[in-house]
Amino acid sequence: MKAVTWQGKRDVRVEDVPDPRIEEPTDAVIRLTSSGLCGSDLHLYEVLTPFMTPGDILGHEPMGIVEEVGPQVSDLRPGDRVVVPFQISCGHCFMCSDGLQTQCETTQVTSEGMGAALFGYTRLYGAVPGAQAEYLRVPHADYGPIKVPQGPPDDRFVYLSDVLPTAWQAVEYAGIPRGGSVAVLGLGPIGDMACRVARARGAGRVFGVDLVPERLARARRRGVQTFDLRGFDSEKELVEAIRDETEGRGPDAVIDAVGTEAHGSAAARLVQQAAAVMPRKLGGPLAERFSVDRLAALHTAIEMVRRGGTLSLIGVYGGMADPMPMLTLFDKQIQMRMGQANVRRWSGDILPYLTDEDPLGVDDFATHRVPLSEAPHAYEMFQRKQEGAIKILFQP
Repeated sequence: MKAVTWQGKRDVRVEDVPDPRIEEPTDAVIRLTSSGLCGSDLHLYEVLTPFMTPGDILGHEPMGIVEEVGPQVSDLRPGDRVVVPFQISCGHCFMCSDGLQTQCETTQVTSEGMGAALFGYTRLYGAVPGAQAEYLRVPHADYGPIKVPQGPPDDRFVYLSDVLPTAWQAVEYAGIPRGGSVAVLGLGPIGDMACRVARARGAGRVFGVDLVPERLARARRRGVQTFDLRGFDSEKELVEAIRDETEGRGPDAVIDAVGTEAHGSAAARLVQQAAAVMPRKLGGPLAERFSVDRLAALHTAIEMVRRGGTLSLIGVYGGMADPMPMLTLFDKQIQMRMGQANVRRWSGDILPYLTDEDPLGVDDFATHRVPLSEAPHAYEMFQRKQEGAIKILFQP
């Protein structure tokens, strides 16, 4: 089959690889019909290269048609249409029972000290072959896949794999009071969808911050009050502008949908780049022990949120030596929640929104739909924020 493989920093290729097959009785094999390109994939493309191996198959936002199931998969049959969560979880361990599927005790990558295995996401998360391919082996298919109806286009449901539950959890963790206010930093796919979910769930004021004109315009069309970073000379000016909209206090909650690739901090960027170009034996340990994130977005969030407010971190951070302004966090009595989205915990809450009325705007959420053969260009275009690329779907 054809698959998108990682070959090095900023180097992805479409190659012929062996077809997946049933290996365990709880496996399924899915013929993929759509697979997303996620901002997290860009971390592998740019920052997390010390944890990658040439030939790794990328991608973790799949949906498709069941081709084959193992003997212990009773709820799926060939021909079923399914969305596959980006994390692999068993559904019956303590963590899964507690709604923490990203901490699944059955698939935890204990050798790396990490949580549940993820599709297409570095050796830290199991080096499981990913979903930017024609076919996908799905472990624990007796629990993970979400059956969806035949009929509507893939765009209606594909975001259940990652974008929708990630944005939903970001809003849930933000704890926005009914009619309250939230600022979303970063209006890429997750930040954009978080704004939509927040509005659908009763937030009174939603502020969006970014510097990409297409992202800002897209959010404004959905009723978000936007702030263009390019129009401010400093973080302080931005914070004051949003405080002026909230009676001088700041928003009740701030969602950081940017993560480690925030602008700013030349020193942190230098460490990331150095680790990425070192030989794997050197770069991996450096990144694991001494990696530092670019924390501009997080520091802005801490400064912006009102006293007693909540920070929800949904952008991916990977640093192990990040300096944090603990005095400010303590003094302002800020609550902070974070983590990978627990897809199956939220999928039942989200499905009622995926109707013909399309309140979250999923049917036209993608800006680009491309074949797998165009993956190298799609990665470059997305990484460089060119051609209006906000959300890309591969259609194998």
